[in-house]
Amino acid sequence: MPVSSDVSADANTVTIKISGRFDFAVQNEFRDCYYNSSPGEKTEFLIDMSGANYMDSSALGMLLMMREYLGGNTAKISITNCSPDIKNILTVANFQSLFKMS
Repeated sequence: MPVSSDVSADANTVTIKISGRFDFAVQNEFRDCYYNSSPGEKTEFLIDMSGANYMDSSALGMLLMMREYLGGNTAKISITNCSPDIKNILTVANFQSLFKMS
């Protein structure tokens, strides 16, 4: 499965793991990961990109839609473990100003 999610035992962290291509083909799976997580005020979302080998503009849009759904500026979303190519795409799109990057 290209997109999977895991909720921590205390329900304060939802990790969404991306594998392979992060593109329009996984839109529904990605959206379901945060729609179905029942986030609370303290919930932090981690997008683990360690398994991703490709990202296109539709993935950027999916991340923006997630951010908006989870509260915009108050959303707690971190994008982690990016390959150099994916990190470059996110940097060129100025996503470091919208998401925590590590």
